[in-house]
Amino acid sequence: MTAKRKFVFIAIGVVVVGALIALSASKRRQPTVQVRLEKVGKRDLVSIVTASGKIQPKKKVDVSSDITGRIVSLPVKEGDFVTRGQVLVRIDPTQYEAGVERAQAMLASAQAAGAQARASKDQATRAFNRARDIRAQNVQLMSQEALEQAQTQSQIADANLEAAQHQVDVSAAALRESQDALRKTTIIAPMPGKITRLAVEEGEVAVPGTFSRETGLLMTISDLSVIEVQVQVDETDVVRLHVGDSTEVSIDAYQDTTFTGRVTEIKNSAVLTAASSGQGGQEQAVDYQVVITLDRPPRDVRPDLSATARIVTATRSQVLTVPIIALTVREPEAADSTVHRTDTSKAALRAQQPPATASARPAGRDTTVRGKPKEIEGVFVVDTLTKVARFRAVKVGITGDEFFEVVSGVREGETIVAGSYQAIRDLKSGTHVRQAKGPMAGDSANARRAGS
Repeated sequence: MTAKRKFVFIAIGVVVVGALIALSASKRRQPTVQVRLEKVGKRDLVSIVTASGKIQPKKKVDVSSDITGRIVSLPVKEGDFVTRGQVLVRIDPTQYEAGVERAQAMLASAQAAGAQARASKDQATRAFNRARDIRAQNVQLMSQEALEQAQTQSQIADANLEAAQHQVDVSAAALRESQDALRKTTIIAPMPGKITRLAVEEGEVAVPGTFSRETGLLMTISDLSVIEVQVQVDETDVVRLHVGDSTEVSIDAYQDTTFTGRVTEIKNSAVLTAASSGQGGQEQAVDYQVVITLDRPPRDVRPDLSATARIVTATRSQVLTVPIIALTVREPEAADSTVHRTDTSKAALRAQQPPATASARPAGRDTTVRGKPKEIEGVFVVDTLTKVARFRAVKVGITGDEFFEVVSGVREGETIVAGSYQAIRDLKSGTHVRQAKGPMAGDSANARRAGS
């Protein structure tokens, strides 16, 4: 081998060794991020909407008085069961009895006046008939003027009789009104049920609730055979609910006990409540009332008990899933492909919000803000050999408590970055990662917030 060839081989070896040394040094200088890794697997998913509200009977009646008077008898108390037609309240009837007697006297007087008017009418009619007969026999015996006066008196008597008859009708109506007021001094139960509220005591004055329902309220009777839970559901979740959805209800008063039910009604009108806007002001939170009927309510349940309902909106069996916390958003150049969201639940939108200083933009939803490119959803998939995490767009379906259903974008068995929240938020495609030892700070807290 010549000296020239030896020199060439030596130069090539030096270059290769230098390149290897430089590559090794470059790898040592490249930062490695500690993350929590997890494999994509199949799970059963249940999509749930959680809402809170109050226990209410399906049917209840607020009992009030139609007249004013002092309560002289109150034969029931709160908690009693009553039957239809049972006496609930007696009001002092003295003035109403006097009213009935007065109306009866006025009716008798009107009837007497009517009889007098009828007699006058008969007399005037006979006088007119005689004058007319006399005039017909001899015009000299009855002048035309006298005949016209007799006719006028007959007509006046007819009018007086008609007025007297109307006065009898008025007096009869006044008597019926007085008798009705007298009957209302005794208030009876309009339906069977339990007295769940008693707002008055014996000796108080009952007043009609014409201007204020609360002022006129005497008691409330509730039919506790059918119990409902009336909950408030956010506008972003109510579109996923349907009449007939199964529900699991927890009542605060019954610890460690859950009850089943079904959604029986979804109100169409919104309930507007004041909510904090995040800038120190107030904005309108839009909720909708959803009614859930319990299948087997507790026997001693009471109205207005606080309850929490978990409404099942969808189920999936053995589908690919990724943790909610793993889903993030990036600009298109950071992804392998584009995707559109199919789920807009609150859990999905909150999954990407930072703890306190988060942007108000819903995570994962394609948005364009004043010329900025759309952001797309995806996860960081880790190469098991190189330990490099790269962002990959995915399409997700329903949302469970802790996981998203994955429709496309990843395969079963692939390794993804599943925490912590801060690490995923700051992670860039192409970064080297390694499995963290032990739980990461803020990981479980953010996962719980995302799935709530």
